[in-house]
Amino acid sequence: MRIGVDVMGGDNAPHAILEGAIAAIDRLEETDRLYLVGDGDVIHQALRDHGVSGDRHVVVPTTQVVGMAEPPVEAVRGKPDSSITVLAELANARKAAKRGTEPVDAIISAGNTGACISAAQMHMRRLRNVHRPGIAVPVPTFSGPVVLIDVGANIEPKPHHLAQYGVMGEEYARKVLGIEQPRVGLMNVGGEEQKGTEDMKRARDLLRAAEDVEFVGYIEGRGVFNGEASVVITDGVVGNVMLKLAEGLSAGIFKAIGREVARIDPELAKRFEPVVQKIYAQHDYHEYGGAPLLGVNGVCLICHGSSESRTITNAILTSRTFIESGLNDAISARLGAMEEALA
Repeated sequence: MRIGVDVMGGDNAPHAILEGAIAAIDRLEETDRLYLVGDGDVIHQALRDHGVSGDRHVVVPTTQVVGMAEPPVEAVRGKPDSSITVLAELANARKAAKRGTEPVDAIISAGNTGACISAAQMHMRRLRNVHRPGIAVPVPTFSGPVVLIDVGANIEPKPHHLAQYGVMGEEYARKVLGIEQPRVGLMNVGGEEQKGTEDMKRARDLLRAAEDVEFVGYIEGRGVFNGEASVVITDGVVGNVMLKLAEGLSAGIFKAIGREVARIDPELAKRFEPVVQKIYAQHDYHEYGGAPLLGVNGVCLICHGSSESRTITNAILTSRTFIESGLNDAISARLGAMEEALA
């Protein structure tokens, strides 16, 4: 398998990205190759510093970088030799050939999320039968992982976009997370039938009409964490806010527990620390690596902007699961059947 990594994207780039990529090399299969995209001099120096040689990696040099705060579409179009743009091109067989390389099977970036989405849609294109790609994030809860889709790719989704997210999220939950019978819920201001906008009600009806979707109806925010659904559908604004709120709240709770236990009994705090660390690791986004942009013609994992080296390592290792899962074929087939049924 060939896996492309944006070396220049992220708050801690390029060094944390390179360290994570280098750490992953020995944990991949012998036939796997990492395509490191970014400043060639920086990449080659890091490889020398870590004593990395051989043919397990390919360096794809670029001369431009998309900043984290740059306007996404303008940046992708105005910087054709940026690491994000070139990375997306490598997932397109024709464009990869023009650059003299083989196409990659997956791309990974912790850079500007909007630019990554724009580049992926521009160069990878959409899967057959997909109207709008969405970012799916596995949110760890005490009831197991819950897929939240969308968390930032589509801030004004139409009802049929939301319905498609339900199918895409369900397939992801089943094929990648191993949830045998995913239950799909639609985020709303309440569980009552009369609540929500007309678009929300239309999306609800589309999901009810979809075959093979175990749709549980509307759920509220607290339903995400108490096991009401395995897949939660929402628009990109609400999803993104929920995700970052959960991250901040989780970190704050664990810090508060640690401080309070240390105040009451310092010795108990020392004994309790391994337990807290173990639980925190289960709820740490770094352990999940990247979030897939579902609906693009390939595998695109978008990592948190503050990704550390271990985040990138986990994203690279996780990408193999996506490639092997047959997820994209399943999504195209399911959405095609859904369109026919609703026609």
